[in-house]
Amino acid sequence: MKLYYTPGVCSQAVHIALAEINADFTLEKVDLQSKKTENGGDYRQVNPLGYVPALELDNGETLLEAPAILQYVADLKPDSKLAPAAGTLDRVKLQQQLNFTASEFHKSFGPFFAAVKPEGAALAQAMTKLESRFDVVDARFADGRPYAMGETFTVVDTYMFVVASWTKLIGVNLGKWPHVEKFVARVAARPRVQQVLEREGLLNAA
Repeated sequence: MKLYYTPGVCSQAVHIALAEINADFTLEKVDLQSKKTENGGDYRQVNPLGYVPALELDNGETLLEAPAILQYVADLKPDSKLAPAAGTLDRVKLQQQLNFTASEFHKSFGPFFAAVKPEGAALAQAMTKLESRFDVVDARFADGRPYAMGETFTVVDTYMFVVASWTKLIGVNLGKWPHVEKFVARVAARPRVQQVLEREGLLNAA
């Protein structure tokens, strides 16, 4: 398999999941500005929308969208417990959290990464929305659970970890949400996560 990625963005969640199951895969970095891969290819031939991740399978097919790819990776090695079995209520609950992470948590960072940054009232509105999503995530961990779904590390954690880590890029103090802050530190300390951060050149930034 081949993972098309850009350091530090949501493709990192898939990178972590692949590392956690000890998958056999290669990496190809994508420049999100030029839409060129490190080998000089036009990334829009892989994903017409131009964003990562994309996972090229051994049969030549390509999967897009982080929540779908993460579940696929988890199912490659069920014993990893990165996702509950398909068809169970627990699997639906995991899908619920993946969708929340993609459509609410991840998306709330959008204005801060836009080419034209919000100012004034627009900035205040964007920050209020972002903080409200962090409030929801922090409350999830308030019962002392180590991971988003409970005691077991899953693909939800790979995605939530990456998104929560973006606070340092926009100058927001994660200490406002102590449960999330501890969660990020916990995931960052995992050996396979450390490997991924090193591969992406981000180990000292974690």
